Amino acid sequence: MNLTTLLLFIPACFALNMAPGPNNLLSLTNAKRYGVGVACLAGIGRLVAFIGMITLAATGLATVLYTSEKIFLMIKVVGGVYLLWLAYQLWDADTTEEENSEAKRLSFFGLARQEFLLAVGNPKAILIFTAFLPQFIEPAGNVGQQFLILGALFLLLEWVAIAGYAYAGSFLGNWFSQPKRRQLFNRLCAGLLASAGIGLLLAKKE
Repeated sequence: MNLTTLLLFIPACFALNMAPGPNNLLSLTNAKRYGVGVACLAGIGRLVAFIGMITLAATGLATVLYTSEKIFLMIKVVGGVYLLWLAYQLWDADTTEEENSEAKRLSFFGLARQEFLLAVGNPKAILIFTAFLPQFIEPAGNVGQQFLILGALFLLLEWVAIAGYAYAGSFLGNWFSQPKRRQLFNRLCAGLLASAGIGLLLAKKE
């Protein structure tokens, strides 16, 4: 792998990382509700899911998963329904100070689990590791080593995206400090999450 390949990979990869997908929207809302630090730590769940996907891609199994009609359908249905459930919870959330104080007692593992399940339930994430990463692999070189380098860079840039959305969520959370504004913010994010969920349910393999 040469320097030119990396210079092409990094900006393209970062654009994918920063796209407002389901996990990034979740980081934004988690930061608004629980703080930047909690949202960033919860993102570990997403990174764990991506590590698994990168490993599958490196061993060639991701292609099998993505080309299987039944597995693709199962992944998109589970992911879409879970997104709709999160959207419902966010839409119906109480925005009083008492509710916020209670919500802060939720465990880190619960939030990380949300991130993990959203990442695993997104078939587009599998497509990224099946079709995107291999474009930058040189078959003549050490394929495993190249996947390791590109995968590590992807995870690093994904962590930057998590932090970026978390800080954006924290800023918006401070801006919408009144209960009615918090409710508006929650329902706006719920609408975006629901839209993403419907998009997953309607997704077709290209």
